[in-house]
Amino acid sequence: MGFFNLFGSNNSNEIVEYLEKGAVVIDVRTVAEFNEGHVEGSKNIVLDTIPNHIDKIKAFNKPVITCCRSGARSGSAESILKGHGIDCINGGPWQNVAKHVNS
Repeated sequence: MGFFNLFGSNNSNEIVEYLEKGAVVIDVRTVAEFNEGHVEGSKNIVLDTIPNHIDKIKAFNKPVITCCRSGARSGSAESILKGHGIDCINGGPWQNVAKHVNS
């Protein structure tokens, strides 16, 4: 489990695989951070509110890629979602995920 497991998958192949499966990208940064730039088509669900949105996220019926600024908050979100049985990976920094969207 190295640095990249905690701060986001450094595995671009995994991100691409999830995107090909139609994954929903959830950005767990604050609204202000999200508004400064984000992955096209991503959903902004602030980390602290993730537990309140489990049913909504499950209703997507798709795998999930979490992202944030550095990968730390998205790692926490990944743990929460996996704990609720949601197929999820930590994409790390949002720019890391964005470079694979529409590529």
